[in-house]
Amino acid sequence: MNLKQLEYFVQVAEIGSFSKAASVIDIAQPALSRHVRSLETELNTYLFVRNGRGVALTEAGKRLFDHSVAILRLIEQAREDLGASRDEPSGQVTIALPPSAGRQLTVALVEGFKTRFPAARLAIVEGLSTHIVEWVTTGRVDVGLIYNPEAQPGLEITPLLQEPLGLVGPAGEGASGAPLPMREISGYKLIVPERFHAIRRLLETRAALAGIRLDIAWEVSSVPSIIDLVCAGYGHAVLSASGVAASARAAELAFRPIVDPALVTVLCVAVSATKRPTPLAQQVIRLVTELVSQL
Repeated sequence: MNLKQLEYFVQVAEIGSFSKAASVIDIAQPALSRHVRSLETELNTYLFVRNGRGVALTEAGKRLFDHSVAILRLIEQAREDLGASRDEPSGQVTIALPPSAGRQLTVALVEGFKTRFPAARLAIVEGLSTHIVEWVTTGRVDVGLIYNPEAQPGLEITPLLQEPLGLVGPAGEGASGAPLPMREISGYKLIVPERFHAIRRLLETRAALAGIRLDIAWEVSSVPSIIDLVCAGYGHAVLSASGVAASARAAELAFRPIVDPALVTVLCVAVSATKRPTPLAQQVIRLVTELVSQL
């Protein structure tokens, strides 16, 4: 097994096609197939299965993919660490943002990065906090912003921002800003994300501890879609004030903070506890911390 085989394997896995990957890598398709087949022979397992659209990873292929991405990223980090100067960090850093934070931070993050680190490259990916935790621990991303993380040995977590959550309904329905006791939330039909979403987990945990039964009317993954449904009168949502403010339809919404007990979501920055961040990643963490403090 060598790095070139792993690079070719990752390209095919990400693109899902030998012919398209060969075009991107600029290698003949038969040669690419031989490299992957050699890897399969050495590991004594099949890494891909063919389907109508190209190829897909087998279970063994999925496990090797996670290892390969982490290995290749470590090699890249070693090059960046040794090549970076004190005054002008270079290389590439990948940061993962949850969708709500991404809407508020992406433009400012790109602008700040371009100004401070002109010789470096920035990659931004979006995902739910549960996915970002996995990406950070496996090395697929260098830095992640996550909501309400659980302590675990593979992560180093630093809180950045605490925000109250509130009931969100159509404007004019009630006095926006007026506190809503948690016990009264049972009287509202709720539009919430799926169960592994950070806000959904927090809401259901606090409701269960308080003996409150929630009326879940709709499950919708996208926060913008949830807001559209609220505006259309299909129910109410539980969101942060900044999440509402970042929406293009903020003027159509009323936000009432939930109290007794208060619901508070915590935004944290996470890095791997087993790998030292590169100089560039450390600088990006400082930039993100500054931007979050301005929210």
